[in-house]
Amino acid sequence: MEISTCSGAISLAKQLENDSAKVYQELAQKLEKEKDLFLGFAKDNGKYYTQIERAYYGVITDAIEGCFAFNLNPDHYQFKKTLPENIGPKEAIAEALKMEESMLEFCQTAAEQSKHLMADVPRAFSLVAKKRSERISKLKELLEKTK
Repeated sequence: MEISTCSGAISLAKQLENDSAKVYQELAQKLEKEKDLFLGFAKDNGKYYTQIERAYYGVITDAIEGCFAFNLNPDHYQFKKTLPENIGPKEAIAEALKMEESMLEFCQTAAEQSKHLMADVPRAFSLVAKKRSERISKLKELLEKTK
């Protein structure tokens, strides 16, 4: 089912942020050495959603919802919501990297699709995308260091 409204995109953002936070909480348990990093990522996910949600509620009108600014397929942005029990550290970090790349693509697409209709919502998605790009860099560094 495709998403065409801003509220649908915001709901998808919430689902993706919550699901990825759970993955980071699992990673924190599996990779004790990087526990603080992954718990920080999980905590930031809530902040990212709040940032997007505030932008949305700051500009929402029936006119925006009626314009159907989005054309998003939620299936395209799905990732593993749990890690296999016996997954190794390198593979776990690789899964987190795939997840972040999917989240980044969602944020970039949502920002692009909504930019012609409103300013605050695409700006919020773009800011989150920038933070996700930084997170991807950290995960790539960690992946290179991990055996």
